[in-house]
Amino acid sequence: MSDTPRLVDAHHHLWDLDHRPQPWLDEPGLEAIRRTFGVPDLRSAATRPIAGRGLTGTVVVQCVTSVPETRELLALADADPLIGAVVGWVDLTSPAVADVLDELLAGPGGPYLRSLRHLVQGESDPEWLQRPAVERGLRAAGERGLAYDVLIRSHQFDQAVELADRFPELPLVLDHAGKPPIADGDLGDWERAVRSLAARPQVRCKVSGLVTEADPHRWTIDDIRPVWDVLLSAFGADRLMFGSDWPVCVLAGGWNRWAATVEELLDGCSAAETSAVLADTATAFYRLNSPTLKTP
Repeated sequence: MSDTPRLVDAHHHLWDLDHRPQPWLDEPGLEAIRRTFGVPDLRSAATRPIAGRGLTGTVVVQCVTSVPETRELLALADADPLIGAVVGWVDLTSPAVADVLDELLAGPGGPYLRSLRHLVQGESDPEWLQRPAVERGLRAAGERGLAYDVLIRSHQFDQAVELADRFPELPLVLDHAGKPPIADGDLGDWERAVRSLAARPQVRCKVSGLVTEADPHRWTIDDIRPVWDVLLSAFGADRLMFGSDWPVCVLAGGWNRWAATVEELLDGCSAAETSAVLADTATAFYRLNSPTLKTP
């Protein structure tokens, strides 16, 4: 294995609008990212090192509720060495969820499927993650060695805490730090909730997606630092992982500006803490050095 210090982007997206529509991009204000983004675009965008580390690996994350999209992301991972893992989507409520997972894992690029995600942030049911059908799907995922990416807004933390308590063996990662209301300036409720979730030892957290929760045009590191301080205190560096949320971050400065911000936030951290945030936590969680997963 190379001794070159690694930098893992634990959260980015890819989409080809000529092949698969992304209806969410029709919302006002998203014009700057309403185009196709592929791996070559990521390589061109992610040029700034963090703490002397250039980008060495990534985790690509689903955007739409589509099994075919997950197949496409797995094929991309199979074809490009930069992508080390895929966070895909399946219908967790489907009675056939186990069969769908087995088909994905056995198909092209299947070993790169390491986690699942659902857009819980858009669900109105305050107990969506506790639905019996959802729990059945999560149990099938866990039996196949998969983790789960938790995408919630700050008012949905109760669901995530309950999920962690009911599935103590299921590795969980909180996407985008639970979307703290940075632009509103009141982090009190979010801080209490994130500390409660962090008390569950199987939960990790992505330092990602923060700049679009701030004012995307006027944010500074001073807006982000209070969130970082809470995350570092609550989770510790060894449970945090850097993610860009590219190309969504293009709306708020882009990959390189976020990389520069993360490097400044890491100032004062030890070499081991910096390595954890920039590579080690994501590598362990997504098993980026492992080519296979266990079978149920």
